[in-house]
Amino acid sequence: MIIEGNAVLVPGANIDTDVLYPGVFLNTHDPEQMKAHLFEGLDPALREELVGDTVLVVGENFGMGSSREHVPHAMKASGIRCVLGESFARIFQRNCVNLGLLVLRAPEAARAAHAGSSIRIDTDAGALTVDGVDHHSHPVPEFMLEMIGAGGLVPWGRKRLET
Repeated sequence: MIIEGNAVLVPGANIDTDVLYPGVFLNTHDPEQMKAHLFEGLDPALREELVGDTVLVVGENFGMGSSREHVPHAMKASGIRCVLGESFARIFQRNCVNLGLLVLRAPEAARAAHAGSSIRIDTDAGALTVDGVDHHSHPVPEFMLEMIGAGGLVPWGRKRLET
């Protein structure tokens, strides 16, 4: 799978899902409505940078804290194609995969990116370029690519049960 997009940076480490999507908005269940609240407790101006295909670039331990599925739902609805980071909280990473949003741990590439960087990811080859400079990434396992392509764990499971 090839993913191309422009970088939007979320500065800092240990960013908690509670600031990415504050609890007061958890009664919203439609991802199209959720995107209006993404980054609300961190920096609402980041939403204005989510135009076209976006690769969200994050620091260490991104998505720590409570396991808010609203965050990956809102990210996908906002046009985020991939979250590229130095490292992720385990439950955030799993929620993203379960909901069909690719997360990719590539610390060197994440540190090299700046706002607006052009990013190209070849998930099969483990190839990653930031502004034309090659960086290493591990290939994404085939079943995870299938899951992401299907839209997440539940649609992937349904499809497998049908065959």
